[in-house]
Amino acid sequence: MTWLITGGAGFIGAHVVRTMLEAGERVAVYDDLSTGDPGRTPEGVPFVKGSTLDGGLLRRTLADLHITGVVHLAAKKQVAESVERPLYYYRENVHGLETLLDAAAETGVRNFLFSSSAAVYGMPDVKVVTEDTPCAPINPYGETKLAGEWLVRAAGRAHGMTTASLRYFNVAGAADERLADTGVFNLIPMVFEKLTQGTAPVIFGDDYDTEDGTCVRDFIHVEDIASAHLAAARALTGREPGSDLTVNIGRGEGVSVREMIELIGEVTGYGADAAPVSAARRPGDPARVVAAADRIQAELGWSARYDARAMVASAWAGWCARHPQARR
Repeated sequence: MTWLITGGAGFIGAHVVRTMLEAGERVAVYDDLSTGDPGRTPEGVPFVKGSTLDGGLLRRTLADLHITGVVHLAAKKQVAESVERPLYYYRENVHGLETLLDAAAETGVRNFLFSSSAAVYGMPDVKVVTEDTPCAPINPYGETKLAGEWLVRAAGRAHGMTTASLRYFNVAGAADERLADTGVFNLIPMVFEKLTQGTAPVIFGDDYDTEDGTCVRDFIHVEDIASAHLAAARALTGREPGSDLTVNIGRGEGVSVREMIELIGEVTGYGADAAPVSAARRPGDPARVVAAADRIQAELGWSARYDARAMVASAWAGWCARHPQARR
């Protein structure tokens, strides 16, 4: 069994590659390097630079490397950008997936694991989001992920591939500083950036109907994301051809934005300097999005291992490796 990890040079993809390798799985990486770093790919792992829109290269790669399973993480993922460039997001995320599935079906790939997102749920008005919560994405990024789930499921049934879609919640942390996220798009690195610039972190909206008035999210360590992919990949090989599985990847525990900023202050040593200022709500931010993690435990025997402090500490180590002056 050989797995092709698309987007395997990216932040999450590199962790998936590492985890699967350490578990004894054979893997190869396919990445266009638009955001990935080839230095994250371990020595000896086959690497192909290419776009998921290049059907010819995909077919040659799948055939030449004798790929029997695909873990598809390659995608564009910035919500604001998706609103500004919806055609680009549909082309990259949906047409790219269609091209990959076509190549996979043609070359006899039997297992296909799709990286989805909690963005498919939109703004759920529920305390805990289950996989049966209605999907109502509110931006083109979320729409492309939901369309991707439909496409993966339909292609699997038509071509006898066993498929799964994993809906990530808020990914954070790093296995080690070399694999850390270099982007500043999510809460934890955004707070790091503010602190190291000597400015106050910003809370967008402190009047939500939550315990402390700030948004509540389910943060999940990237190492837990990677181990969930390993569990799902191994489970696919024992399921009926054409069957599909959709599960959340989360801890089932909510942390408010204010609580997370306070924790960051403790872990980083910035303490009172991490006291936030409040700003107006951002359009489209739901008050609470927390995963139900029962189904993945029942189906795959998987549960998260790391808490919020471990996420912050590991992310901070990666940040300080790139910004040595930040450490106190």
